[in-house]
Amino acid sequence: MNILMISLGCDKNLCDSEAMLGLLSAAGHNITNDENEADAVVINTCSFIHDAMEESINTILEMAQLKSEGLKYLIVTGCLAERYKDSILTEIPEIDACVGIGSIDKLTDVIKELVLRDTKDSASEHEKITVYDDINRLPLIDEKRIITSGTFMAYLKIAEGCNKHCTYCVIPSIRGSYRSVPQERLISEAEYLASMGIKELVLVAQECTCYGEDLYGKKTLPVLLHKLADIDGIQWIRLLYCYPEEITDELTECFVTIPKLVHYIDMPLQHCEDKILGSMGRKTNKESIKNVINKLRDKVPDIAIRTTFITGFPGETKDDHKALLAFIDEMEFDRLGVFTYSRQEGTPAGKFENQVDVEIAECRKNEIMELQQEISLDKNLKLVGQTMKVIVYGYSNDAGVYVGRTYKDAPDIDGLVFFDCDHELISGDMVDVEITEAAPYDLIGEIKNELAE
Repeated sequence: MNILMISLGCDKNLCDSEAMLGLLSAAGHNITNDENEADAVVINTCSFIHDAMEESINTILEMAQLKSEGLKYLIVTGCLAERYKDSILTEIPEIDACVGIGSIDKLTDVIKELVLRDTKDSASEHEKITVYDDINRLPLIDEKRIITSGTFMAYLKIAEGCNKHCTYCVIPSIRGSYRSVPQERLISEAEYLASMGIKELVLVAQECTCYGEDLYGKKTLPVLLHKLADIDGIQWIRLLYCYPEEITDELTECFVTIPKLVHYIDMPLQHCEDKILGSMGRKTNKESIKNVINKLRDKVPDIAIRTTFITGFPGETKDDHKALLAFIDEMEFDRLGVFTYSRQEGTPAGKFENQVDVEIAECRKNEIMELQQEISLDKNLKLVGQTMKVIVYGYSNDAGVYVGRTYKDAPDIDGLVFFDCDHELISGDMVDVEITEAAPYDLIGEIKNELAE
């Protein structure tokens, strides 16, 4: 059977999609990227914020139209399917099956059941198939992933779920409590990825810094990082989604003692004002956040810190927003993203009074991004004249130059480096590039050698 997989939402979803692709391929199915060739479409949905939910629904509706053009099966999984199973099955009758997040390892069984359904009489051919295990089940797929993120970079999902229960977030109710993937499985998966030519591992989870607490009784992310660094072929290890209150001295020391661990950390803060942080259910405060940032920068002076903030959270005043702007101006984050608050059904914050007008939240978001653009440009200008190691993405025919990333830039979310080269490079090559020009987010440079050490 020809199967098209559509992966929406975050990088953690992408890891699930790649695992399901491996499962489907091992079962003898053919993976296609052409919707017109597909006998079945599997959509791995997202519903974290309103825009993501809208994208998921629109994608399902778009694929549903193919049912009149020969598509046999439309299967929906992921957060939307977990959260709104009954609604989407009722409102989008073209859906044949819904698979819960804790049941993605049963996808091939679902497809077999769909085929069997169609061999029965016509009265049963429209029956829906749903498979939903406990959300706290950790589905582990033994088949090798099919990497879709490129030839040299892959995400490594080290845990599922979350125990934080922030008041604005639905993740614990959709994906369950925090469950670490056993270390031996992660090492095995990383060794496989290295054998496939992967040079950059990007570690992801809802929260990476709590890795191991549930399995080993303590945080063991530093142990995992050391073991991943021992794998031949892996050259860069990147760490995303680290809550500030969970960043230990031992983890900070890893940036000093593990050469393969790039000096980059994604630390979602969401706000700086203690009142708002308390309403959000965050387990930290402004003073503690500053201490963590200063400690990281003292220990690792060239570390690139990325963060995200939420603007327009219920109860956020004009003064709170001004304080956040001042905090960002003071801390000078290397990379920064902003979301306007998305009111989520079933969350405590969704019932809070003093909801902020959407237009006001959007204006505040724009003010933050304008400030960050100035900060980012200032930081990038300081890189002019420096030579930096760049991992090559490929060649841009439109621009007529090669494209890559420095250690300061995570894939798909941060900036790029554009540079000339008079000899052929391939994706994944590491080259030294002298930075000659800077824009707020991207850099321009000249290659200094063929391959960096």
